Amino acid sequence: MSGTELPVIAAVDGSSHSMDALDWAAREAVVRGLPLLIVHVRQLARRTDQEAQEREAGDLLASAVHRVARIAPGLRPTTLAPLDFPSAALVSLSRDASLLVLGSRGLGGFRSLMLGSNSLATASMAKCPVVIVHGGRDDEEPAGAGEVFPDIVAGVAADESSEGVLDFAFETAAAHLGARLRIVHGWTMFSSMLSGGPVFDRDAAADAAERSLAELTAGWRAAYPQVEVMKEPVNGSATRTLVTASATASLTVVGRRRGGESLGLGLSPVAHTTLTHAMGPVAVVPC
Repeated sequence: MSGTELPVIAAVDGSSHSMDALDWAAREAVVRGLPLLIVHVRQLARRTDQEAQEREAGDLLASAVHRVARIAPGLRPTTLAPLDFPSAALVSLSRDASLLVLGSRGLGGFRSLMLGSNSLATASMAKCPVVIVHGGRDDEEPAGAGEVFPDIVAGVAADESSEGVLDFAFETAAAHLGARLRIVHGWTMFSSMLSGGPVFDRDAAADAAERSLAELTAGWRAAYPQVEVMKEPVNGSATRTLVTASATASLTVVGRRRGGESLGLGLSPVAHTTLTHAMGPVAVVPC
């Protein structure tokens, strides 16, 4: 990530999901040694008491600051309450952020949806990595640079499109002492054929996928020798492996191609499904 002093941004709207995201963002800001900016977007509406909205925003941000004081003592967050559409404001702010963190669902929308529209849109268009925090994992321990971090799981393709994912995943693992990085790559016989591999030899294709993954990660393993790495070539789609791993991983990392192909929002099917069905925090990294 560029700009070591660019803040971690936590988006809050008063929902329990956004409070979980705030907790996660505060801890991550401490570990990375970055400032924390708490943002509440006051939504544009024709029939809204602007003074009342400003008071509500002030109360919410004050409560968020107080919460951070419990979660990450010593961190001194700043606050911002722009008047805009939520995803538009957050995408704009992402240009000057190291990381943008928000909950999987806000106060609005349908309860049956696993991922809110603002979360999906922001993750699809932000200029910095976005972490979507799925609720249900509460940890009241203060943040600290030496705390043990469970596995980080990264889903990669065997080409240059994974550079951003690997860069973010290795950097995050290095920042959290004791974190192990699991790198998952889905391969098929067809993809092996395209890369000049064997046509019908499954074992040879699996070996080729292993070698390809080793070559892809060699530079990062050399740059981050302190990070324990486990490479996991998976025959078929990596989606199921990523979603399953997210239940126990501290963070699952997927990529998003700039100007991408799928679903009209730049997310590949693997990234979209992982983001929607994950059971823990997911980082979406522009590649």
